[in-house]
Amino acid sequence: MSARLLTRGVARLPGLRRLPVFKLVAIAQVAMLARKHLERLDPAERQRLVELVRRSRGRRNALAPEEREDLAALVAKLEPRQFAGLAADRLSPVPLPRRFVEGRRG
Repeated sequence: MSARLLTRGVARLPGLRRLPVFKLVAIAQVAMLARKHLERLDPAERQRLVELVRRSRGRRNALAPEEREDLAALVAKLEPRQFAGLAADRLSPVPLPRRFVEGRRG
């Protein structure tokens, strides 16, 4: 089944044929990791996150102070530091030290 999905994806995306398979696998692993982190939010929180990001249009000052606090709390719940460390670990050819992946103790 996964081979069929990959074949469909290659047919639909023009530049995909030029990417080596290991890059496709790495992209898929990071996408699955992102999904895992997004699942830490319940559906209402995900909807609120999308709403705040759209409303801000990339500018923090476009949000009211309460909305900024909501956005910060939702992003903190996603654990971006851990996501970045795990993504770097997945893409690295050698295992990264634990402190890089998980951050400092404490």
